[in-house]
Amino acid sequence: MYIKAREILMNKRVVLASKSPRRKELLHLLTDRFEVIPAEGEESAPADLRAEQVPIYLADLKCREVAGRCRPDDDTIVIGCDTVVISSGKVLGKPADEQDALNMLSELAGKSHKVVSGLSVFSRGRYLTGAGMASVTFYPPDEEQLMSYIATGEPMDKAGAYGIQGIGGLLVREISGDYNSVVGLPVNELARLITELASDD
Repeated sequence: MYIKAREILMNKRVVLASKSPRRKELLHLLTDRFEVIPAEGEESAPADLRAEQVPIYLADLKCREVAGRCRPDDDTIVIGCDTVVISSGKVLGKPADEQDALNMLSELAGKSHKVVSGLSVFSRGRYLTGAGMASVTFYPPDEEQLMSYIATGEPMDKAGAYGIQGIGGLLVREISGDYNSVVGLPVNELARLITELASDD
């Protein structure tokens, strides 16, 4: 539906405010030419913010910080993104250590949880935000299986301590919603925001 976004980006300077290899791979669906300027600020959201709003807030922080550093002109688009896992209303970010990863995965085991990827896109002095989401259901693995997964190192830099596009996909029984949001970049929503910004020019 938003294939036009590829044409819009052809003559733009595109800046991705993330060094995530997964986001870079997904952004290639829209453009093969982009710069990576990771956000450097502290990632924290107000305590009273609803869990579903946290990734949108953090994505906007990243986008604004990088837009402020990269001297954007009228042909620059900056993309900020943040992904969180939400279980029983609680936000699960990246694990601090292996024990934290085990605690997160144990909480998710055998249950359904929500994954939300927030977006913020900057162009010509304007910011638009949005999000993609999915419901993910895990098999009920035991602690030994979870420890074997943690030993691969894959969970340590991922929200909720798993990567659905990697070995962590073996933990998943079912997914409903936007798969790319679980990976880390809701490409369809990003294309919609880019198209909307362009239509307002």
